[in-house]
Amino acid sequence: MHQSVLDFERRRYLKIALALCAVSLVAYLWHDPRSPPNGGTWLGYTLGGLGAALILWLTALGVRKRTYTSTLGSLQGWVSAHVYLGLALLLVVSLHAGFQFGWNIHTLCYVLMVVVIASGLLGIVLYQRLPQQLSQNRAQQTSDQMLTELQELDERTRRVAANASPDEVLAIEANIAGTRIGGSTVAILSAQDRSTVRLPDGLAEAEANPGQARILEWLSARLSASDDAGRTRTLTDLVSLIGARRALLRRLQQDARLRGWLSVWLYVHVPVTFGLLGSLIAHVVSVFLYW
Repeated sequence: MHQSVLDFERRRYLKIALALCAVSLVAYLWHDPRSPPNGGTWLGYTLGGLGAALILWLTALGVRKRTYTSTLGSLQGWVSAHVYLGLALLLVVSLHAGFQFGWNIHTLCYVLMVVVIASGLLGIVLYQRLPQQLSQNRAQQTSDQMLTELQELDERTRRVAANASPDEVLAIEANIAGTRIGGSTVAILSAQDRSTVRLPDGLAEAEANPGQARILEWLSARLSASDDAGRTRTLTDLVSLIGARRALLRRLQQDARLRGWLSVWLYVHVPVTFGLLGSLIAHVVSVFLYW
């Protein structure tokens, strides 16, 4: 979703949504029921029917996105209408309820609707900001191309390490094996680096190695103590390659974080939408059966 979606046809659907809100609000203020405003008046039923129709139509976007040969308007227009009419729905349904809420199925339906709208707003914000960051971070590469580059970098590191001492070869292999990209949802969304390394002359257990810091520290110490020209050259090359590896890993972790945020809101938006549809059916059935 880019800015052009919100600006579709000179913000046609924003104008429609504002007009819908204005008409609903004027009708609500003009309406003078004998009891406090609620969903049981003729205006309440009218706004309720409008709200239910909007909910059903808004959920149809999922079907429209998968209907590539549809002639029912462009997908861009559907998304623009989905955003603006979804926001208008909040006012329409609030007026339908007369701002009266309680511990019942009707309020549950309202709360689920608010959660769906709020998660949708989060999706809009994320899609407005993150794609550009994602593109800049990738630097004209795809995720697969960055992973391929990492594999090639690891092979170059192994070839250079072949000229190093046996314990340095072990450290390089342990560093590669202990690299972690992704992991839990929290780790992905926060771009945490949970990489580890087991050093031959270090602790018995693997040590934390975020940003390749521990392996670089270990190699740098060995480089400082080296008095052999060939060994110094090999260790210098290893430090340089691990530094390049660190920069690439940061880009990969950032890529995973941005892609994670672009999709995580859907894990709330879509399931709660189905919950909203179920509660809407229960709400309508209970109204006609018991009111």
